[in-house]
Order: sequence, then C-alpha cells, then structure tokens
Amino acid sequence: MRQTNLAGESAEYVAAREELRQAEIELMRHRERVADLRRRLPLGPVVDEYVFEEGPADLRAGDAPVTRVRLSELFTGPGRGLVIYHLMYGKRQTRPCPMCTMWIDGFNGIAHHVAQNVDFAVVAAADLPTLRAHARDRRWTNLRLLSAGSSTFKYDFGSEDAEGGQDSTVSVFTRDDDGAVRHFYSAHPRMSDDIDQRGVDLLSPVWHILDLTRNGRGDWMAALGY
Repeated sequence: MRQTNLAGESAEYVAAREELRQAEIELMRHRERVADLRRRLPLGPVVDEYVFEEGPADLRAGDAPVTRVRLSELFTGPGRGLVIYHLMYGKRQTRPCPMCTMWIDGFNGIAHHVAQNVDFAVVAAADLPTLRAHARDRRWTNLRLLSAGSSTFKYDFGSEDAEGGQDSTVSVFTRDDDGAVRHFYSAHPRMSDDIDQRGVDLLSPVWHILDLTRNGRGDWMAALGY
C-alpha cells in the first residue's frame, strides 16, 4: 500500500515520514528474525511436575477444598504449547500489581483466540480465594487462574525471591509424547542493567498505542482504578 500524502505536508515532513516508514519495516523484519530464533531454540530441560490449586470463579475463603492440578494437565492436546503468565500477587506482594492487572485485562479479551493454538494460564502466589476475588473485581471470566503459593514454581522460574517478593514473568512449556514437560522459554521485565521494565512489553498493546503518539509513554503507569 502506498504511503498516504495529505495536502499541506511539507517536504521535510514527507522525507522524515519516509525515513520512519523504512525504520518501521526494518523493525518488523527484525521482530520476525527474533521470533524465528525463539522458535529454533533447542529442546529445553524436563521440569518438575508442579502442582497448582484451582477452583470455581465464586470461590470464597473457607469454601470446600480446591482442585489440585498438575503442570502436565494444563495441556489440552498433543502438539500444543503452554504459556503461563506469572502475576505479581501473593506473599510479600499483598496488593495485586496494577501493571500485571492491565496486561491480564487484555489477556481476558483475547483468550478465546489464543486458545485456538496454545494453552494459557495465569499463576499467582496468592491463595486461591484471594486470587479469585481479584478476578471477580476485574471480570476475568475467560482465563484459567491458578495458585502456586504452596509450590516452588514461581521461585524456580525467577518470579519470586527467597523472601516472597514477586515479579512478573512469562514462561512457555512444551510436552513430549511421553508426557514429560519441558521449559521452552521465559522472559522477565529486567532484560539488562539498563532495561529494567521493558522485557515483557510485547504482551500488552497499551504501550504500543501510546508509542504511536507524539507524547509517547511519558511517565504514565497503570493503576487498579482511574
């Protein structure tokens, strides 16, 4: 498709916009190269059969015992990947992370599309009634929500420290024909010493919409309420 040219555009603007367009094309091609590198990762290690807690949307504290589900049981069919988002909530994180909550608000809207290709779940260290209460407040009706508070899952994959501090992470798993689960890929917000909060930006369109504008992201941060 040709570049749009509007009446009144200066030659300076047209030249700068074309330079930007070429940069956007190269960025797209670079993203494709990065995605290809990710897809071609060697087989990852077999991981433990972690056990999570799961329960109905209306679960309250004091309700009957919840269901226990194993990591391998989160796969709904052969040849499917499993993506898990680690929500910063539970233990030392007594208030749900607003940024994580914003991302999961988006996941809830697209979950039925994602489910056509991969399995997806959200895992938190918060106990299940507490997690379910937050989900009801946010109207998360399309997501599989699990508590890992009694397992080492979040700690082992770098989204929890020894003192119970929480971080956001995305982890991807595969399952062998014999049922063994392997770690495929994980990403954390902190990518390097100078990139502290951008490592999982691709999970949310909010930042990319803001980046389209002249003001960009500025110092805006998500909140649980506005």
